[in-house]
Amino acid sequence: MITVFVLIAGSLATGAALLLLWPLLRRREDQPADAIASIAVLLVVLLAGAGLYSQLTKYQWKEQADAGNSAAAMTAKLAKRLARDGGSVDEWVMLGRSYSELGQVPLALRAFQKADQMANGANAEAVIGQAQALVQQDIEELRGRAGRMFERALEIDPTSRTALFYSAFGALGRGEPALARTRFNQLLAQEQDPQVRALLERGIASADEQERRMAGEPATAAPDAPRIAVRVTLSPELATRIPAIPRDAVLFVAARDPKSPGPPFAVRKLAANFPVEVDLTAADAMMESRRISAGQQLDVVARIALGGTPTASSGDPFGQVSYHVGKDGRLNIVIDRLAP
Repeated sequence: MITVFVLIAGSLATGAALLLLWPLLRRREDQPADAIASIAVLLVVLLAGAGLYSQLTKYQWKEQADAGNSAAAMTAKLAKRLARDGGSVDEWVMLGRSYSELGQVPLALRAFQKADQMANGANAEAVIGQAQALVQQDIEELRGRAGRMFERALEIDPTSRTALFYSAFGALGRGEPALARTRFNQLLAQEQDPQVRALLERGIASADEQERRMAGEPATAAPDAPRIAVRVTLSPELATRIPAIPRDAVLFVAARDPKSPGPPFAVRKLAANFPVEVDLTAADAMMESRRISAGQQLDVVARIALGGTPTASSGDPFGQVSYHVGKDGRLNIVIDRLAP
């Protein structure tokens, strides 16, 4: 890149010099060509231009080259050495962090997996690195595989603030508000940064709100707030294929964006006594940053949790409809299939 720039700049400078030299090099009948003046003009144009550029430019040639050597190049050298010599657990963790900083998430995940294997699952940083890489690829992993990894990291190192932070939001995503609140409070007790404290306090508020909803307390929202209105029924055909639904069975109704993986935009926990009519609003959000708003196209899923857990289990009966917030009225959801 630098070589190309120099060649282009040199060509432009030479062209400008020739334009100035042409009148001096032309022979006229009354005056011979002035070679000395021509050479002087050429030197002035080229040297003065180079001098002015070196004084006015903010581009740091050496720093740019050094930056390339200290990031991607040095990471590549480390990777080659570890592939050749084996290396240590800490070195593989370092390689994973370097790949993460370069935005090469799949390579970072492999490096952390190698470190985890070498440490026989006993290195918290290797486990956390894997989990963070998974979340970077798909935030929905926080409710599944990555969430379990953060829990494992806490078993290895109960003081890890990174694992506490991610696992708290993972607990929210899984519908475990009490655990989320405990983790947020642990972090808040030692946090001094006002912005981070505000984030943790919002997490605690979200856990409190989620717990109230799961206890069956109605959510409050403005009368004109955007809402999703659905009527949930159980298919007679499916009812004959599954064992009798327990009297205390729980029904979860959740709104998700298929194009934005992560916690649902709204969720309600209800008794599975059909038919059920329910309205979802922004007050039913699990996180402040993911709330129902007009114009959204969301998938609304109604699921009978036979095991009573917020996350789907194989064999759970469910139904699903697509809902345009602010446009659709009350829609019917028929629970007519089983979770794989």
